[in-house]
Amino acid sequence: MLASNIKYLRKKDALSQEEFAERFGVSRQSVAKWENGESVPDIHKCGEIADFYEISLDVLIRMPIQEQEVTMETTEGKYIFGMVKVGDRGQIVIPKHAREVFNIKTGDRVMVMGDLAKGGIALAKVSLGRLLGKE
Repeated sequence: MLASNIKYLRKKDALSQEEFAERFGVSRQSVAKWENGESVPDIHKCGEIADFYEISLDVLIRMPIQEQEVTMETTEGKYIFGMVKVGDRGQIVIPKHAREVFNIKTGDRVMVMGDLAKGGIALAKVSLGRLLGKE
């Protein structure tokens, strides 16, 4: 999974192996070996890659990123942003495109709502002022 994810991320940014290597301070040969599964980056380098692409380390090494990046507008203003995996402690990573569409940034508050009858959970960006009726 790691090998295909690194290759996918590099190609998504339209980078050559050499450009990707420069970005992360390694040789082009290292990147080629990572992508071919002949070797793996050390944990620190994996962390740098995950941080740069705003994904969790778990996603980078264990999940097929291309499947998560699927975004589809179903009807005007309604989207399917793909699948995310719930971490050990209940955390999820909101896909980058969803954060961009809804202008969700680090530190923003998100309300979690659910409907047992429909079997669904929804997230909504909110401000504390709006919740308290001050906006």
